[in-house]
Amino acid sequence: MTKIAIVILNWNGESLLKAYLPFVLEFSEGSTIYVADNASSDNSVAFLEANYPQVIIIKNKENGGFAKGYNDALKHIDADVFCLLNSDIEVTPNWLVPIKKAFEDNPDMAIAQPKILDLKQRTYFEYAGAAGGFIDKLGYPFCRGRIFQALEEDKGQYNDMHEIFWATGACLFVRSTIFRGLGGFDEDYFAHQEEVDFCWRAQNNGHKVYYIGASHVFHLGGSTLSNMNPKKTYLNFRNSLYSITKNLPRRKAFSIILFRLVLDAVAGIRFIMQLKFKHCFAIIRAHFSFYRNFRRMFKKREKANFLLKYYTTKSIVWSHFVHQVKKFNILVKD
Repeated sequence: MTKIAIVILNWNGESLLKAYLPFVLEFSEGSTIYVADNASSDNSVAFLEANYPQVIIIKNKENGGFAKGYNDALKHIDADVFCLLNSDIEVTPNWLVPIKKAFEDNPDMAIAQPKILDLKQRTYFEYAGAAGGFIDKLGYPFCRGRIFQALEEDKGQYNDMHEIFWATGACLFVRSTIFRGLGGFDEDYFAHQEEVDFCWRAQNNGHKVYYIGASHVFHLGGSTLSNMNPKKTYLNFRNSLYSITKNLPRRKAFSIILFRLVLDAVAGIRFIMQLKFKHCFAIIRAHFSFYRNFRRMFKKREKANFLLKYYTTKSIVWSHFVHQVKKFNILVKD
């Protein structure tokens, strides 16, 4: 039997643990549950110790964000599969059953995610992961069920098991041997899109990523940073450029980065037109940070063969904003 460790990363999330940890405990039979605390300053750890002695607490020495937080915590855990679970996820009855079976039946499955639905609108997909992540030729991520801010209603259209490009960090399952073999997450990302980079590196090394639609969870979202927080804008734009630099052949990476400079400038102008000046400044800061750290990112490039075809469509920006495509199923595939 596959041994699954559910690991919830926590930072000052006492209220989230109170709300959603009971569902994890009730519906995750056969798994071991951990809370990795990122040096919280609230009452999180004391609350867990007083109320949930069955939960194993790992106390990280500092708040290193999502990437370092999980890297530090998973060093102390022995399991076949790690489930990296956000503290604002409400799991459902038998949610682990199809995922455990998929890992046992498919030895080539390295990483997986369930269906991610919106806790506030339960019939709709949720922004962070939806029905599995993809990427366009220019490195912009999107999902089945979510293209930019356009969310689809779940009508069973993605109830399959399907190979995807990236799995959401909100609820990511990964074989422990793969996680350790790839060196974990890149800690320079701090938070946001480190799962895209991780899945990209995994595929560059011959591993596969899947979406398992027979399992579903509900995600509150925005508990750490909302989708329209300027810091999240900064991290998303910068980290996307990091991933392109690290995971594509040199000539392709350079040409895409130059094109992204233009498109990201357009995005900045759009923010100005919407009077969202802090987001425009966040894009500028993201580019300066990327150029400042370019040499270090370039040195991290994988030595494995790069994927020749990694994208689903040439430009999700063009499809969505020019042709008004809002659903994955009508997206023109390349």
